[in-house]
Amino acid sequence: MEQSLIILKPDAVQRGLVGPIISRLEQRGLKIAGMKLMRIDESLARRHYGVHEGKPFFASLVEYITSGPVITMVVSGKDVVSTVRTMVGATNPTQAVPGTIRGDFALEIGRNLIHASDSPENGKQEVSLFFSDKELVLGERSLDSWIYE
Repeated sequence: MEQSLIILKPDAVQRGLVGPIISRLEQRGLKIAGMKLMRIDESLARRHYGVHEGKPFFASLVEYITSGPVITMVVSGKDVVSTVRTMVGATNPTQAVPGTIRGDFALEIGRNLIHASDSPENGKQEVSLFFSDKELVLGERSLDSWIYE
């Protein structure tokens, strides 16, 4: 089973959208393998967004993700990375289709509510930045046979 890191960014937390967003993930059948409320410090933010270092928007990414509490989550499941990316919608909410998280709840790229891993490889790497193995609850659920063939 793949894993994806999800971060409900400060705008999602402040706007009270944590419940509705988590509900969508659970209703889809994805398993939450880890979750915590935290504040991301600058060092962790720089490591997480390291691929964007040197780009004009890097400093604002770091500043924003460290500006308030976030919910970090690990979701696992078959093809979870592509499934979550589809559910999240385009990075720019004005291009996100209705029915996606960003298409339904966001208006600007700088306040797009949620981060989700963009590949299975990045999922593993991002999860390891935010969670230790001891913090994850892995394995099958009794309802998995009703979700996966």
